Amino acid sequence: MLLLDFINVGNGDATLVRETDSGFAMLVDCGHDALQRDDHPGELDPRSQRIFAGDFLRNAGISRLDMLLLTHFHRDHVGGMSHVLDAVRVDRLLTTYAPPDGFDDLRPDDNDLNSTARNVLRCMNFYAMALKNHPENVREIVELSGTRTEVLQLTDALSMEIYCSEAGLYRHQKEIFDAAFAGVRDRYALMRWGKFMNASSLRQRLYYHGAEIVLGGDMYGVLWDRDTTAPCDILKLPHHASLSSVNRKFLKQIQPKTIVVSVAGGRPDERPHPYIVSLLRECTDDVHFTDAVEIPGLVEPVFHQSVHLEIP
Repeated sequence: MLLLDFINVGNGDATLVRETDSGFAMLVDCGHDALQRDDHPGELDPRSQRIFAGDFLRNAGISRLDMLLLTHFHRDHVGGMSHVLDAVRVDRLLTTYAPPDGFDDLRPDDNDLNSTARNVLRCMNFYAMALKNHPENVREIVELSGTRTEVLQLTDALSMEIYCSEAGLYRHQKEIFDAAFAGVRDRYALMRWGKFMNASSLRQRLYYHGAEIVLGGDMYGVLWDRDTTAPCDILKLPHHASLSSVNRKFLKQIQPKTIVVSVAGGRPDERPHPYIVSLLRECTDDVHFTDAVEIPGLVEPVFHQSVHLEIP
């Protein structure tokens, strides 16, 4: 049986994939470093079930991951990595960038950069310092080239394809971050990369006993190649159901039977956007939200630690 837990990390993504027959466990992204962002007003509902990905793993009795895959380096995907590495050891980390040997803290706030450039450094620093502070907890780091679709046989019954974006994006990402770790603070390069980080997000398609599960990362649906929008059974919607996440054409192509939206309830930036939720409802009635989202007339809040799905 395949167990999928789309963890309620509040703002961000963290998806746990387990196969019961083999004991295989993989985490895709690590969530945010906080359960509530400081730019989201108000206190958490006392009924909230938000949880750090690391605590979810610990509560599930998981002390080792066969694989940790990072789709990209935004804070809501890598900010919780220290919590994860506090809880588990990782056999293989799959990433599009590995920090250089002997790297030091990027000190993102110790400079005169603007907020956009500092945020890019801050996001990378969450990831890099998690590695630096847990040197024994990641056995192998695999830096994906970004030049091809990766095809992995995870278990006898479970396989995965990893789709990259344009290869030039990953070369550019490496140039920017290598320079940053070397002490170069190129304000304009960092600012520009901040606008492209979502477009560099990896996507995955899992195959299990005839079922197909697509994890969309944060890559906007309009940027997907036609050959990666084949129909699927389960879709983790890209980019938190923002207005730019998907459109009707994309949903008609991918035809998911079940849709999961990883998003914090009560966000002030219309994520999930009511129009996108309406499009999802046109596609399927089986739509789930990781957090307790409430949109009058469209979505009633559900309080849970994860959207848990099982595939026999």
